[in-house]
Amino acid sequence: MIRVDGSSDSQSLIRVRGLNKTYSRGGEKIQVLQGLNLDVDKGDFVAFMGPSGSGKTTLLNLLGGLDVPSAGSITVAGDEITHMSGSKLTQWRARHVGFIFQMYNLIPVLTAYQNVELPLLLTKLSGSDRRKHVETALAVVGLADRMQHYPRQLSGGQEQRVTIARAIVSDPTFLLCDEPTGDLDRKSADEIMALIEELVNRYGKTVLMVTHDPVVAARAHTTLHLEKGLLVEGKGSSPQSVLAGGAA
Repeated sequence: MIRVDGSSDSQSLIRVRGLNKTYSRGGEKIQVLQGLNLDVDKGDFVAFMGPSGSGKTTLLNLLGGLDVPSAGSITVAGDEITHMSGSKLTQWRARHVGFIFQMYNLIPVLTAYQNVELPLLLTKLSGSDRRKHVETALAVVGLADRMQHYPRQLSGGQEQRVTIARAIVSDPTFLLCDEPTGDLDRKSADEIMALIEELVNRYGKTVLMVTHDPVVAARAHTTLHLEKGLLVEGKGSSPQSVLAGGAA
């Protein structure tokens, strides 16, 4: 269950409390996120929507340890990541987070197999164990017969499947998806979303996704809206109706 009122116990997989993010631009301070509370249980699938500049990608970057908050805390599977050192955060991110972006970020001179294997090169897995992980991940995304193909030999939908295989190859705790269908036609987008749903429903993955597409968001268990740095559950709700403690 996904909650934004700060009322859950400590058993949530992801637990966010009082999250703030402020940037300085010139002499001006810009508050992007304001006192967010969020609880996500294992196996949840949540979509974040909101206008440009509302803080969706900022929130994803904070949850994935790519950025640090100005205030507040983020706890994942019992690990409070907000004050981790840079090196420890890098290790945590490699173990716990799978990233899926709109742009596939595949290395063109590497095959699908080699692109998927990349995260495992930072682990202590043997070559044979790496091969098992890579072949399993590519089979899950339906590309077992394309592992020796280069990105230029694949369609956009297939390239995104390789990206997803790379994201799941180390069996991360959760997946962060930033506009995963934004560069795809509707048919390919539907196929990618069906795959992400399968990761949730069949393999128990926890997925947090940013999207501007209501058709894509409808595939998630819950859609949360970011408006002026506040988290709103469902269109038409006021921030105060879903945020505990009067975070404003």
